Amino acid sequence: MLKTVSGVARLNFLTLTLLCVLLALAYSLAAGVSVQLLPFIVVSVIALAAHASVNAFNEYFDFRSGLDFLTPKTPFSGGSGTLIRAPEKARWALTFAWITLGLVVLGGLFLVSEHGWPLLWIGVPGVIIIYSYTQYINRLPIICLVAPGIGFGLLMTLGAIWVFQGSLNIGAWALAIVVSLLVSNLLLLNQFPDADADRKVGRRTLPIVLGKERSAVVFALQYGLAMALHLIAIAVAWLPAPTIIALLSLPILIKLVPGVYNNKGSVIKLTPFLGLNVIFIHLYLLLLVAGLIWAWW
Repeated sequence: MLKTVSGVARLNFLTLTLLCVLLALAYSLAAGVSVQLLPFIVVSVIALAAHASVNAFNEYFDFRSGLDFLTPKTPFSGGSGTLIRAPEKARWALTFAWITLGLVVLGGLFLVSEHGWPLLWIGVPGVIIIYSYTQYINRLPIICLVAPGIGFGLLMTLGAIWVFQGSLNIGAWALAIVVSLLVSNLLLLNQFPDADADRKVGRRTLPIVLGKERSAVVFALQYGLAMALHLIAIAVAWLPAPTIIALLSLPILIKLVPGVYNNKGSVIKLTPFLGLNVIFIHLYLLLLVAGLIWAWW
């Protein structure tokens, strides 16, 4: 059972969630807020449970639809293969998805009781995205493009800042939008190898609807918008100046964007760039955290 749970939760991908929570913590500290331990623990548990839940629902529904048998497997896309190897564990995967979603709801209700009902504006959309992403959102190209970013940026990161600070300012929104653009690009690129298989089960992701060439342009534009917004936020003092150290990761981006465009049609050739995309996003967020801690210190 533990092997099944760890597989469908995709534990190795939960580092992104931890970085989003740490980013919210660092931003709050840099703003002069003294973050209490209990809210930090509750927010971390909710965030990890939310990510594990959406992963488990994705594994279960992709197994049931037969998609997992069609997608080319890479270390970064195509599912974990857990249920293909152990199809009798599918019910465990679904149960785990519901349990973790229940944990998200209970934790969210606790935070609402502590910080007020407006937090429902973040909690309710989050629950909807968790359950509907695989079954419904993947059939709506634009929503499918932005939903992952909204989940990690405008809901998880922004929500954590709201809990830690008790309010939101324009710097928090700018930071959350940068995270949203980065994470949307993470999922967008991971859809490239799956496009042919996704089409067979009725999905309508951007690489299917626009084609991989135009989707590669969207990929580049989203990163350009994220970098531009970050620089503007520093220039107008929405974000502390030390966060500019995140731009030390730009050499990776300079290699990543043309690499994606030039190898968009080959799963084998694209796979290293899927990994490079993961490295870039993690490094960028980690350097943002470091810059905010520097500003606080």
